[in-house]
Amino acid sequence: MLVVQYIALVGIISLMLYVLSEYGKKEFDWRDLLFWESLLVAMLIISLKPVEISLEIKRILGLGRGIDSLFVVAIGISYLMIFRVYLAVDKAEREITELTRKLAIELEEINEKLEEIKKKD
Repeated sequence: MLVVQYIALVGIISLMLYVLSEYGKKEFDWRDLLFWESLLVAMLIISLKPVEISLEIKRILGLGRGIDSLFVVAIGISYLMIFRVYLAVDKAEREITELTRKLAIELEEINEKLEEIKKKD
């Protein structure tokens, strides 16, 4: 094994432990844990046998060089992760909009009640 593989192994195992600790602190739900751990396990496997895996992916995808296949797969995974972040941000924006609407309605009701109280006095 090359030195860079040892560095990658240490880094990936550290990230796996970090994800587990965040799940233990309830920062992640089980879907996040499953997603990140599976991604890190895939990275761990690739870091152990990078040449063999890249050649197999190259054969499956029909690309010219093995390293090209790893870049294609990495770009694809990056797009999936960006899409997942987009969905989370969109959901958060919708929730904020809904909460803002509810708050505005409640504030208007409170203001109406205050005006009624002022008129009675």
